[in-house]
Amino acid sequence: MVRAGENLYRIGKAYDVGHDELARLNRLRHPSRIRAGQKIFIPGATRQLPVEVITPGEWATDGAQRAPAEPPLNSAGDRQFIWPLNGRINSLFGPRGANFHDGIDIGAPQGTPIRAIDGGEVLFSDRLRGYGNIVIVRHGSGFVSVYAHNERNLVREGQRVSRGETIAHVGSTGRVSGPHLHFEIRRHNRAEDPLHYMPRLCCLDGPDRVEAGG
Repeated sequence: MVRAGENLYRIGKAYDVGHDELARLNRLRHPSRIRAGQKIFIPGATRQLPVEVITPGEWATDGAQRAPAEPPLNSAGDRQFIWPLNGRINSLFGPRGANFHDGIDIGAPQGTPIRAIDGGEVLFSDRLRGYGNIVIVRHGSGFVSVYAHNERNLVREGQRVSRGETIAHVGSTGRVSGPHLHFEIRRHNRAEDPLHYMPRLCCLDGPDRVEAGG
């Protein structure tokens, strides 16, 4: 059942089904014209997912995510996050072919501990088709962090976590080609480039190494 604030593109991203396929299966001539309370069929779904929590809110009715305005580097105000693990950035935030990459990918060995970038509350800890095992944590000032493709999650929904606490281990669950962490930062339910909010790296011309402690 469609909830307020959802559209077919956000629903498709949460369930890992193309919005065109959802429109075809549900005989929707205009995919943008769905309403709260409307029932739609989603192939392979076994339960209703909290789309508002899983998918950033900036997915427009044409299926594209609007690129956010770029804030100055390290612009989290008084908040200073830490890197969630040691590893190398192998994919950046932004357009990726016809799609949009909502975060960054950090390559690391299977089983590497993943740490919460700051204290907060676990909003979601479960397995999704595209993301594999995923943890979503809400922090203060409208910030949310996302950790996906985990080997296993170590926290549950509603749990309070502290800054630097191990919340998962690096894995290759979901749609991936090898072990890495897909990491997102959202502010006010909008995906932002994590590099704007993390300790500064020297450069991004090639793979950059990030350190969990800062």
